[in-house]
Amino acid sequence: MKLRVILTGATGMVGEGVLLECLENPAVAHVLVLSRRPSGRRHPKMTELLHANLQELGPIESQLTGYDACFFCAGISSVGVSKEEYERITHDLTLDFARTLARLNPALTFVYVSGAGTDSTAQSGQHWARVKGRTENELLALPFRRAYMFRPGFMRATPGQRNLLKWYRYIAWLYPLARRLAPAYVSTMQEVGRAMINAASAGAPKPVLEVPDIVALARAQPAAHS
Repeated sequence: MKLRVILTGATGMVGEGVLLECLENPAVAHVLVLSRRPSGRRHPKMTELLHANLQELGPIESQLTGYDACFFCAGISSVGVSKEEYERITHDLTLDFARTLARLNPALTFVYVSGAGTDSTAQSGQHWARVKGRTENELLALPFRRAYMFRPGFMRATPGQRNLLKWYRYIAWLYPLARRLAPAYVSTMQEVGRAMINAASAGAPKPVLEVPDIVALARAQPAAHS
């Protein structure tokens, strides 16, 4: 049985990369792209649903049922925003969205894109790391069938991606060197997408996955959806 997936953040670099893998991967039957603005992509396996506020899903709840997985790739950088705004989007919006999905699809697998350096103990001196950690902890406590927190590091974009971070264009050439010298912090966007699909299809060995765990899961033999 192939996966039906809800994906957020498709207009960002990570979300677009995961979307491209979902569209190419035979384990995925359908992707509902939930976004505030058009992604600019069309595909037979893809439906795009435009909605302005992920914290207010009432008007579209009927369109969010019957899914096997959610790949939550939406988010913002902490650079240039207030602590309050970062916390509202990173924590509050994510949890409001996830609680609604847990109610509508209790058998769903929820995969959250966090980040390398996230601190689930709330001891970090960096505000973003504490907020991400608290978000992870609360997501894991929700009544999903399964939930996984992905902590990617430096990712090589998938060929054909359009939504690249400005700084990425200047450092992309470093990827081969970084993969050789610091493999624990480097992966490809394809590996992240494949690992998410494998986690939704057959589970992952632990709830919080660092870069080496993501790469290993991406390389695991694809299993039938269970």
